[in-house]
Amino acid sequence: MAFTHLHVHTEYSLLDGSCKIKELVARAKELGMDSMAITDHGVMYGVIDFYRAAREVGIKPIIGCEIYVTPGSRFEREKGSGEDRYYHLVLLAENDQGYHNLMKIVSRGFVDGFYYKPRVDYEVLEKYHEGIIALSACLAGEVQKNLARGMYEEATLSAQRYEKIFGKGNFFLELQDHGIPEQRTVNQGLLRLSRELGIDLVATNDIHYILADDAKAHDILLCIQTGKKVTDENRMRYEGGQYYVKSEEEMRALFPYAQEAIDNTHKIAKRCNVEIEFGVTKLPKFEVPEGYDSWTYLNKLCQDGMKKRYPNDDGTLAKRLEYELGVIHNMGYVDYFLIVWDFIHFARSNDIMVGPGRGSAAGSIVAYCLEITNIDPIRYDLLFERFLNPERVSMPDIDVDFCFERRGEVIDYVVEKYGKDQVVQIVTFGTLAAKGVVRDVGRVLDLPYARCDAIAKMIPGDLGMTLDKALKQSPDLREAYQNDPEVKNLIDMAKRLEGLPRHTSMHAAGVVIGQKAMDEFVPLSRASDGTIVTQFTMTTLEELGLLKMDFLGLRTLTVIQNAVQLIEKGYGTHLDMEKIGYNDKEVLASIGTGKCEGVFQLESSGMKSFMKELKPENLEDVVAGISLYRPGPMDFIPKYLKGKNDKDSITYDCSQLQHILSPTYGCIVYQEQVMQIVRDLAGYTMGRSDLVRRAMSKKKTAVMEKERQNFVYGNEAEGVKGCIANGISESVANHIYDEMIDFAKYAFNKSHAVCYAVVAYQTAYLKYYYPREFMAALMTSVMDNISKVSEYILTCRQMGIAILPPDINEGESGFSVSNGAIRYGLSAIKSVGRSVVDAIIADREANGLYTSLDDFVDRMGGREVNKRTLESFIKSGAFDSLPGNRRQKIEVAPELLDQKTKDRKNVFEGQMSLFDFAKESEKKQYQITMPNVPEYPKEELLAFEKEILGVYVSGHPLEEYLDLWKNSVTAQTIDFAVDEETGHAKVADNSRVTIGGMITAKTVKITKTGQQMAFLTVEDMVGSVEVLVFPRDYESKRALLNEDAKVFVQGRTSIGDDPVGKLICEQVIPFESVPRELWLKFADKAEYDEKHQRILDILRTGQTANASDTVIIYLEKERAKKVLSPTWKICTNKALLDTLNKELGEKNIRLVEKGLKR
Repeated sequence: MAFTHLHVHTEYSLLDGSCKIKELVARAKELGMDSMAITDHGVMYGVIDFYRAAREVGIKPIIGCEIYVTPGSRFEREKGSGEDRYYHLVLLAENDQGYHNLMKIVSRGFVDGFYYKPRVDYEVLEKYHEGIIALSACLAGEVQKNLARGMYEEATLSAQRYEKIFGKGNFFLELQDHGIPEQRTVNQGLLRLSRELGIDLVATNDIHYILADDAKAHDILLCIQTGKKVTDENRMRYEGGQYYVKSEEEMRALFPYAQEAIDNTHKIAKRCNVEIEFGVTKLPKFEVPEGYDSWTYLNKLCQDGMKKRYPNDDGTLAKRLEYELGVIHNMGYVDYFLIVWDFIHFARSNDIMVGPGRGSAAGSIVAYCLEITNIDPIRYDLLFERFLNPERVSMPDIDVDFCFERRGEVIDYVVEKYGKDQVVQIVTFGTLAAKGVVRDVGRVLDLPYARCDAIAKMIPGDLGMTLDKALKQSPDLREAYQNDPEVKNLIDMAKRLEGLPRHTSMHAAGVVIGQKAMDEFVPLSRASDGTIVTQFTMTTLEELGLLKMDFLGLRTLTVIQNAVQLIEKGYGTHLDMEKIGYNDKEVLASIGTGKCEGVFQLESSGMKSFMKELKPENLEDVVAGISLYRPGPMDFIPKYLKGKNDKDSITYDCSQLQHILSPTYGCIVYQEQVMQIVRDLAGYTMGRSDLVRRAMSKKKTAVMEKERQNFVYGNEAEGVKGCIANGISESVANHIYDEMIDFAKYAFNKSHAVCYAVVAYQTAYLKYYYPREFMAALMTSVMDNISKVSEYILTCRQMGIAILPPDINEGESGFSVSNGAIRYGLSAIKSVGRSVVDAIIADREANGLYTSLDDFVDRMGGREVNKRTLESFIKSGAFDSLPGNRRQKIEVAPELLDQKTKDRKNVFEGQMSLFDFAKESEKKQYQITMPNVPEYPKEELLAFEKEILGVYVSGHPLEEYLDLWKNSVTAQTIDFAVDEETGHAKVADNSRVTIGGMITAKTVKITKTGQQMAFLTVEDMVGSVEVLVFPRDYESKRALLNEDAKVFVQGRTSIGDDPVGKLICEQVIPFESVPRELWLKFADKAEYDEKHQRILDILRTGQTANASDTVIIYLEKERAKKVLSPTWKICTNKALLDTLNKELGEKNIRLVEKGLKR
C-alpha cells in the first residue's frame, strides 16, 4: 500500500504554515507520492492554486480544511474559555457535493461564527456533512483533548457524535507523533477507542514546512506572526522539528504498531475525487422588460443609442455595430453588457459622475451606444478586437470609474438588485515582499534596526523585486552577503519566507456577482471591517467563470463634478463636460506651459517638464504623452518630438505604414497600431492580430518566431497573405517586425490612454476657464491631506488667487469661491465634524446669517457646538466677520457657553431667569460683554491657523523670505513624500539636497554611546520633513538648531519604506547668513562724490563679525557699477535700510536675495 499526507498546512495558513504550494507538491512527487491534501486553518484561500499545481505535476489534489468547532452555538461569543473555546477538526471533500458543502461550512465559520477564529457548530456540520470525510485532527481536536485530560468517557461520546454526523466509514481517528510525550499517551487512547467503537485509524504528520531544514525559517515566521523575537522565552513554537513532509518510510517507522493507519491514508485519497470547473461563465440573468429577451433588449438599447450617437451614419457604422453585437451574442456576453449598462444607467440617472471609460472597452461601438463609455471609437481609431477577440474566448473586462464619494451608492444598488448573498467583495493578499521580509526577519533575529534598514535599502525598489534579483543587481548587497555571515543568515532565512502571504485585505474596487448565492461557487470570509469577502482572489474568480466588476472610485471625477456645481452656483450656467470642445487651443497651450498642478495624470514633475517640451496641439498629443511617459517608451520621446516639430524628418519603411503611424509622427506608440500593422501589411484578421500583440507583450518567443514567418512570407493554409505578397520586401518586413517586437513590450493600450487624456483635458479646461472653482474643488478633494492642501494653496498664490480663512457666514463644508477668492472649507477645521458643519449651514439657510458670537452660541450651543469646537472656529478665523477680535472671543466664549447651557437647563425645568423678566432696553446690561483687550500679534494668529487648519492661510512666517527660499532650495519638503501610484519620492534615496524652512519641533535623544543627537521637524511653504542630526554634527551646530529658527539644511536623503522620507543633516545655514547684495543707485558720479563719505559712515554701522552682504554702487548716467571690496561686507538690517532711505530715497536702494544656488 502507499501513503498520502492528509494533514497539510500551506502558506495560506497565514504566518503559521511556510509551505510554498509549488515546492510542496514538487516535494510530494519527489517522494514518490501520487496524492496529497491541503488542510489550512479555517480557510480555503489556497485550494485553487493547490489544485492546479498538484494536477500540473501529476499529484491528485485532495481538497480539505482544518476547521474550528465550537462546543456551543456558533452565534454565541463566550461559550467555553481558553483552550475550550474551539476544537480542531480536519474535513476532506470526497466528491463535488462534498467540495460545495466544505465551502459552505468554511463560509458559515466566517459569516456566522467568527470570534477570534472562524468557528462552526455541530448544527452546521450536520447540515452540510454529505460528501465529506472527517479526521479527528491533532491534540487540539475534541477527542484528543478529552483523552489528554484522562476523560475517556467524554472522548468516546465525542467520537460517536462525529461518526453519527458524518456516517459510518466517514470519520477517522487521527494518530500523530511529533515526539511530544502527550501524543504517545493520546495515541494509546485512540487505539483503544478504535477497537471498542470500530472506528478506523489514520496516521498523519501535521505539516507546517517542507523540509526538516526549514524548521528554523518556520520558527522565524511564527515570531513574525506573534510579534516576538527568537530569543524570547514565552512564545508559541513547534518543538522538535518534526513538522515537515515525511516520506512513507519515515511514517511507517513512526507507527510500527498501526500500519493499517498508514494504509488508510491512501484508501481515503482514492475515495476523494473532486473536479473543479474552470472557464464556464456563470453570469447572472438580467431581468428585461416584458416583451423582450436579453438579446432583443440589448439590440433595442443599441439602436436607440446609435440614433443619438451617430445621427448621420450612412450604414457603415451600423454594420460595425451589427458585427460587434454578433460577436457578443456568440460569446455569450449579452447579459454581461446589460448588467453593466444597467448600473451605469442608474449612476447617470442619479447624477453620480461616471468616467468616460477605462481600458479596452472604449474600442467598442456597442459600449459607446449604450453610454457605458463616452469615447467615440471611430474618432480615435480604437479597435473592438483589442477588447473582445472572437478568436480568443475570455471574459470581457469593463472597469468603470465613478465619483469617489458616491461609488458606494452604485455598489449598494447592485447589491439590492441581485441580493446581498450574490454580490460580494473580493479578497487580496499582502505578501512578505523583499524589503519587508528582510526588516521582519531582522527584527525577529534581534539585529539592530539601523543595520536592517541599511540592508533593506540596498534592495532596489523596482516593482516585482525579489531577493535573488536584488543579489544580482545590487553590488553592495552581494558584497555584504558574501562577506558577512550575519547578513548571509538574514538573507537566507528571508529567502525561505519571501513571497508568503502575510495578511488579507479587501480589493479596493472589485465586486463579484453570482447567478445564485456566492457560497455555491466560492468560500467566503470576513474583512477586518466585517465586510463579507470571497476567499479567492480576483484572477481565480475570473478563471472559475464568475462575473467580476471593478467599481473604481476616481477622486478626479468628484473634483470635476464639484467644480461644475460651483460654476453653476457662481455663474448661473450649467456646464456639460461631455459637450466641451476637445481641441481648444487656449487649453492645450496652458497644458504646454507645464503648469499642470491638479491636472489629472499630468501633475508629476517629470510629466510637467514633458508637457512643456511636447506643447500639445490637439488631444491626440496628450493621448500620446500619457502613453509615452513611462519606463521603456520614454526612450522614444526624442523621436516623437522630432517628428512633431519637424514633419519633414518623418520617414516610413513602406507606404502602407503612413496612415497607421502618421497620427504619432512615425512612431509606434499603441498596441492598436501593432494590430493594424499586421492586419494591413500582412492580411491578418483582427482577431488574430490581437493574438500576435499578446504574444509580443507577453514575450512568448516561440509564438513570435512562428508569426514572423507568417507575417513576412504568409501562410495560405491559415489565410494569411504575408508582406511579400503585398509588395513589401523581405528585409523591410523583417525590420518592421523587429521594431514591433521591440515596442510591443511597452506599447500602451490606446483606448485606456484616450480615456485618461479626456479626463486630463477636462481638468485642464476647468483650470484654465474657471481656475477658482477648479482649485476650490481640488482642495476639497484632498481636505484630509494637509501637505497636499499646502501645495495647492501655494499653487493658488502663484496663480494670483487669494485664499481666505473659513467664515461662519460665507463658508461651505468644502472649499468655496467667494468674491474672486477661495474660501477655506469649514469641514477642514480640526475637531469640527462634518455633521456640525451641516447643522450650522442648515440653520444659517433657515434662519439667516449669524450676527454675533452671542447669536451663534444661542442658536447652535445646545446642539452640536461645545467649547472645543467654538475655540477651533475662533482660532481659525471663522468668526472674524462677527463683532470683536479673536482674543476677545477666546476670552468670552467659555462664559457664553456656560450661560446658554444654564439658561436652557432652566427653561427645561420650567424656571425663569431675571433675563426673562427684563425689558428689551434693559436686556443689554445682563448680556456678557466683550473685554477690552487688543488682538493677538500676527505671529500668534498665524500659529493658531497652523494649529487648527494644519496650514497658514492669511499669511506665512516665511513669506518675506520667499525669493531667498526659492533661490536656495533644491528640494521642497513635499518631495520627500512617496507617491502612492509610482512608489517613489521625487527625491532619490541618498541624494544630496538643500531644503529651507523653520524648525517647528526639536527632540534631543541620547545615543547608546552617551552622545546627544537631534530629530528636527523643518517646515517650509508646502509641508514639513524630519531631519536627523547625528552627534558629531549636533555638537558643532547646536547653537543654530533652536525652535522657530529659519535655516537651510544641506544633507543626504533617506527614502525607505515609510510614506515620507527623511534628511540626514550635514550643513546648517541660517537665513540671515545667506549672502545678499545691497545695490545703491546714484544719478551720476557727481552725486556719488558728494554723498559717498556719508554713505560709507552709514555702511560702517552694519559691519559685524558675521557680515556677508556685498555692497554694489551703481551710477545711472554712466551705466557703471562698482562692487565694494570684501572689507566692506555688511549685515543689512532694518535700521540700516531706514537710514539709507532717508539719505538716498527708497527707490534708489535694492536688497537682492542671491540665495545659495547662485
